[in-house]
Formats: sequence, C-alpha cells, structure tokens
Amino acid sequence: MPKEAFRGAVRRLVVEGGARLVEVLPRQEYEDAHLRGAINIPLKELNRETTAGLDRAAPEIVYCHGYL
Repeated sequence: MPKEAFRGAVRRLVVEGGARLVEVLPRQEYEDAHLRGAINIPLKELNRETTAGLDRAAPEIVYCHGYL
C-alpha cells in the first residue's frame, strides 16, 4: 500500500529496515544523478516483469526526484 514518507522516515527505512530506493525517472535522468543505492525502473517500463526481482517482504521507496 503506498504511503507518503518524509526524509527522516526514508533514511530510517533504508538504514534500519532494509528498504530499497527505486527511481522511476527515465534512464538518462537516473544516469545524470540519483540517490546512492537507488535502482532505476523508468515509470514507462514499470510492469510485472520489471518488478519481478523486487523483494516483496521489504519496503520499496519509489521516487521521481532526488530531493530526499
């Protein structure tokens, strides 16, 4: 279930909770700059196949800007 998370909560989830960062911007924008440790699944490619490798037991933090 999607939830809004703020900077402090995101940091705690990544550091303490094993969350993964998923950036959904186009590949070129991801390659230009992204948060350390983030993976890229462009929004236009987000589907069952591209998300098959995500750990469903761990939180996934999906974002589209590097303002965290």
